[in-house]
This record gives sequence, C-alpha cells and structure tokens, in this order.
Amino acid sequence: MATSSISGLASGLDTAGIVSQLMQLEATSQNRLKTKLTTEQSTLKSIQDLNAKFAALATAAGALSKPGALSPLKVTSSHEGVTVNAANGSTAGSLTLRVDQVASAHNLRFATTAATSDVVVSGGTTVSLTINGATKTLDTGDGTLGGLVKALNASGTGVRASALRLDDGSFRLSVQAATTGAASAFTLTNSDGTALLGGATVVAGQDAQIAVGSDTIHSATNTFTGLLPGIDVTVASKAVGETVTLDIASDPTAARDRAKGLVDQVNELLTQLDKLTSYDPITKKSGAFAGNSTIRDLRNQLLGAVYPGGGTTMVGVGVQTDRSGKLVFDATAFDKSYAADPAATSAAFSGTSPAGLAKRLESLGKAASDRTDGTLTSVANGSSAQIDRLKDSIASWDTRLDLRRQNLTRQFTALETALSRLNSQSNWLSGQLGSPSSQ
Repeated sequence: MATSSISGLASGLDTAGIVSQLMQLEATSQNRLKTKLTTEQSTLKSIQDLNAKFAALATAAGALSKPGALSPLKVTSSHEGVTVNAANGSTAGSLTLRVDQVASAHNLRFATTAATSDVVVSGGTTVSLTINGATKTLDTGDGTLGGLVKALNASGTGVRASALRLDDGSFRLSVQAATTGAASAFTLTNSDGTALLGGATVVAGQDAQIAVGSDTIHSATNTFTGLLPGIDVTVASKAVGETVTLDIASDPTAARDRAKGLVDQVNELLTQLDKLTSYDPITKKSGAFAGNSTIRDLRNQLLGAVYPGGGTTMVGVGVQTDRSGKLVFDATAFDKSYAADPAATSAAFSGTSPAGLAKRLESLGKAASDRTDGTLTSVANGSSAQIDRLKDSIASWDTRLDLRRQNLTRQFTALETALSRLNSQSNWLSGQLGSPSSQ
C-alpha cells in the first residue's frame, strides 16, 4: 500500500531524496544478487550453446559412422532427364538403359458440361467410385456439380476432382488419381451404374518403363528404387526414347571432405572450450568456466578421441594434434591412405569394431549432451536451479524493500507533520509575545 509523503514542507529538507538515497543503501544486497543473477544467466547461456555444439557433433559423427559413409560415390548421367541417388554403401559400376515411358495418373474427363449449381447426379445424390477393386458410395449432398467435386475431394479415396471453366461459362468435370501408375485406375458412375455426365474420356494411368538390355522394368512412379543395390534412378519425360549411360564411381574427394569436415567441427568446439576456460593475466578477466574441472575434462576427452588406443595414432590417415592442442588434417596423407586402402581408411573414421574416430566422437558427444544425464545437461540443470533461487531471493528483497520504503516515508512524513505543528505553535507564541498587552 502506498504511503503519502510531505517532502520538506516544514523542514525544508528534500526528505523524498533522503528516502531514495537511504533505499539505495538498503538495496545494496539485492543489487549484488541481481549482478550474480545476470552472471549466472550468461553462464547458463554458455552451457546451453556448448551443449548444442556437442549434440551437433554427436549427430555429425553418428552420420559419418554409418556403413559406407566414408565410401561416397560420384554419379554421372549422360542425359539430364535421368538422375541417380546413391546411398552410402552402394556399389560402383556402370549401367546403360533406355527410357520407354514415364509414369502417369489415371484420368477421367467427362463429356457433358454444366454449371456448378446444376444437378448432375441422376437417381439420387450418390455416386459410385470403384478403385483398386473396391466400390465406395459417395454422397454429394445435393447432387450438383459443385457438391460432386467437394465430395470426391473429401472422400479420402485417392482421387482429385476439379471443375474447369470453359469459354461459354460452363464447367467440365475432370477426376484424376492422386498417384501414378497402372494400378491407379478407377471408375466413376451414378449409383445405379449409369454413365455420369454423358460418360468420360479415359486417359489410363501407366507405369514408368525402362529397358536394360533385354529386360523391361516397370515402376508405378518415375523413380526406380533399388535398380542397383543402394541406387535409385529417376526418369523424366524429356528422356523418353533416349538411351542413357550412368557411371557410378568411388569419390575420394568427397570422402576427404567428409573427414576434414568432422575434424573442423572438433576444432571449432575446442576453440570454444578454450575461450570459456581461458584467463587473461593482462585484463585479469576469466572465461565463464575458468577453473571448471568438468569443462576441462570434456576438452581433454575431445582431444583424446583422436587416439584409437593400443598406442596407435591416426597420423597415417591424416589426423594428428599440434602444440596448441588442436587437430590437424593432412589432406595429402589422407589421399595417399585412401588410394592405397579405402576400406581401411574408411574404417579408421567410420568403423564400429573397433570404434573409428566418428564413433568415438559420437559417444563423447552423446555423453556430454544427453537430455537426461548428459554431463553438460547436469551442469545446466544446476545453473538453472541457482537462477531460480536467485530470482526467489530478489523477489523477497522486493517485498522487504517495499516495506522499508513505506516505513521510512511514514517516519519522515511524521517528522514533517510534527515540525509543521511546532512551527505553527512557535509562530503563534511569537505573535502573542509581540502584540500589545490587552487593556
């Protein structure tokens, strides 16, 4: 509750200013808490950023530890209308094919046109849709062309309807399967089996078709999944009638780039850790985690992951440490090792038994960033708890300081009131003493 104040009315003092200065002294402890809160919030942000980087490292390393991740393939096609996707672990090779046709969806284009408000369904308001051997009765609501289009699109049967506006203002119904391929065929009639809207011109759906030597291969879509082990081939209409050659070869450059990318990511994390644990003797400023043994230990583990164990190193495949405590990637050494034995080089990074560098880094990243019991998660939880305690203490001080301000204001107001009363009495006495005696 606010307390009214009479500032300096009798004393001439700036009692409001005095109260304000006294409150500044009273708030010293709370201000220290606020400063500590700001520092703790900044520390928590640093923890969260660090945790995110360890999680990103775990994800990237996990991807590189998958089979074939460091055995990428380079795919070339002799025609832009045929593209290839090669998954990790796919086999290199060459393939020649001829594109005979691309996939298309089954389509019905009805003969009679009408306004969208015209009733076009006969014998009631329902129609029969037969697709994949199953017949479903659809209620159009009012039997109009508009109601029919709406019912078809809402049916969930795998067809899409549209009403095309023609020059004369009438609309022509077109219904198409949502998927391509010969199996997308369907029929649409009145419920009694009679033709709807004068019957329809049928454009039958078809599978995509390619010829490989004497073999003819079909796909309901334009993508031939697993045409070769791990190889998906997609054809486009511009390639119909063309003979296309696909070359699938090992890509050492991409392998080197992936390995280097992992090393770069580790170095980026090491740089951040160094910044957080640093101390500048000139400015006498410390990083957020200077002296923190948990963070220092994480850095040591990260740098130590480069050693496979058993007294061996990764120098032969292009990875080593330097005097500054960072990783160095030797592209020349990697290329030489990969050319001589790509499988062994890949295993040094992507192997699982024994664990390669990527697997070791993935395990370290997960142990640090796990949402439940990760090392950094525990540190972040402790920081969050401390922030909550500081906020509670600051809130308690708000209440305490508000009461103190009210008491001080009340005391000074009482002082001003008392001085004002004394001044009035003094003025009255002076007036009495200075006036002539009564006759």
